[in-house]
Amino acid sequence: MSDARSPIKHHLVLYRRDPEQGRARFFSLMIERDLFGTIRLVRNWGAVGSKGQEKVDIYPEEAQATRALELWADAQRRKGYTDL
Repeated sequence: MSDARSPIKHHLVLYRRDPEQGRARFFSLMIERDLFGTIRLVRNWGAVGSKGQEKVDIYPEEAQATRALELWADAQRRKGYTDL
C-alpha cells in the first residue's frame, strides 16, 4: 500500500471454486501493524459470503511475517486456490 498512514503492509486474497459441490471459498492473508507497532499476520478463510474464521500470528520482524505469508499462500495454491 502506498499510503504511509495505512497499518496494512501486504494483503493477498485467494479464491477456490468447487463446481461439483457448488461451493466457493476464500483465503485472505494480511500483514499489518497494530497501534502499538506489533507486526501481525492475519489469516481469514471460509465460504464466500460468510464472515469465515480468523487467526492472528504475531512476528518480531516484518520479514518473518512476509515469509510466513508466502508459505501460507504457496500451501493454499497447491490446494487449488488462485489469486484474486
